[in-house]
Amino acid sequence: MQSKYKVGRMRLNLLAAALLLAILAYRSELASSALLLWLAVAWLTVTAALLEFSHRRPASLPWQLLPSLLLASLLWTDPHRHALWIWVWPALLMLPQPGWMLGLSVALAGLTWWSLYDLWGFEQALLSGLVLLTLMLLGMAHNREFQPLRLAARQRARLIPGLALWSAQQLSADLQRERARCQREGVHGELLLLRTPRHLLWSSAQELCRQTHDFENCYRLDHHTLAALLLSRDREQAAGRRQALLERLRAPAKARFVSLNAVGRLDEQLHRLEHQSRSLDIEPPNDTEIGHGGG
Repeated sequence: MQSKYKVGRMRLNLLAAALLLAILAYRSELASSALLLWLAVAWLTVTAALLEFSHRRPASLPWQLLPSLLLASLLWTDPHRHALWIWVWPALLMLPQPGWMLGLSVALAGLTWWSLYDLWGFEQALLSGLVLLTLMLLGMAHNREFQPLRLAARQRARLIPGLALWSAQQLSADLQRERARCQREGVHGELLLLRTPRHLLWSSAQELCRQTHDFENCYRLDHHTLAALLLSRDREQAAGRRQALLERLRAPAKARFVSLNAVGRLDEQLHRLEHQSRSLDIEPPNDTEIGHGGG
């Protein structure tokens, strides 16, 4: 995984950038500028240290938000010393990010350019503004060019390399294939849906992956919901696997097992999971397991 995801090279680049900023922070005469630079050093160092694990938890906020705010603050607090840093904006716009983050970066770039107007004068400010605008448009064009490829890669990629944990989009594609496989090979297939507390999601996901077979996949559907496609020889073996799985998992708030022949639409099953009153529901129910459904 180290070579596949180029973690080592990226970590070295981040640490080199942190070292450069540390030198600038040490030599900075303005306290506020030095503080911002040290914050950037800390951010780069922590990012480098945790880089290998960054794929495990998709961030609720894009990672570009902090460097964009630090860059804007640095240009506002010490423009005489760091005016050249305004040319970093086009590079930030090239990176993958949601639309609102792209708009925020453009707005911050415009505000920081305007804050340097008095320092540059009319002619230099006008020329630098036109060049900056051109470079930013090129950066945004580069961003849009690769957006479909990044989206497709995110939908296909495993969420935790080395474990069979996949995205919700992959589950939608796999359901039809596994249903056909069960009919062709005469095996029993089930969809497992788990509702867990948010702080237990990733530990439960890793445990779920460990308790499933190599030919079975698990999925993260949202911040509270996990899923798995389980294949067994028959209903009797499937019943034993249900009990073993629930004993080893960290007490999911709700669990729902649905035969692949009865799944129907995935969003309908998720709606039933959200509104089910029992901690365990099995569809269709087995007489020997109805007692587990209470709670």
